[in-house]
Amino acid sequence: MFLEPNFKGQRSGWIEVVCGSMFSGKTEELIRRLKRAQIANQKVQIFKPHKDTRYDDINVVSHDKNSLESIPVKSSLEIYNYVEKINVVGVDEAQFFDNDLIEVCQKLAINGIRVIIAGLDMDFRGQPFGPIPGLLAVAEYITKVHAICPHCGSLATHSYRLSSEKETVVLGEKDKYEPRCRICFQMGPILDFHSS
Repeated sequence: MFLEPNFKGQRSGWIEVVCGSMFSGKTEELIRRLKRAQIANQKVQIFKPHKDTRYDDINVVSHDKNSLESIPVKSSLEIYNYVEKINVVGVDEAQFFDNDLIEVCQKLAINGIRVIIAGLDMDFRGQPFGPIPGLLAVAEYITKVHAICPHCGSLATHSYRLSSEKETVVLGEKDKYEPRCRICFQMGPILDFHSS
């Protein structure tokens, strides 16, 4: 099985985390890094949670419609089934995975694989989301990306839910969420400052 460390060749891989609010370009950055690895003739495999079917059932698709073919999985442990002879693993929407993802990523890195994770660092309440805090703790490289708050033009760090659902996981796009800066997020349901 793949779980045993392999110290032949490259001593170890590493973990990169790209995190931020919704509409900040996380998936776009993940796709960019994976495509660069493909250009370098590295074998790449990308995974996404099976429940994320917003843009496509199979492909990982950014808001700008860039895409890469992925393998939807129901649990983090399934990733082990698809990584033989892979150099780079990408995981999109990592906040929706179980906490086993932290250990999976560490084992992949120990086995010489570069692991690139993209996900929301906070949920709609502004609380740490899923396995992302643990991944931030063990990652070698962290990139925090930002959207722009549509109310004041500041850097947006939060994902504000426009709908009334209370569950932590509610899939949606601009119909249900908008990026907000810290201050506008705390203001709750506010009117657009720029409307007349």
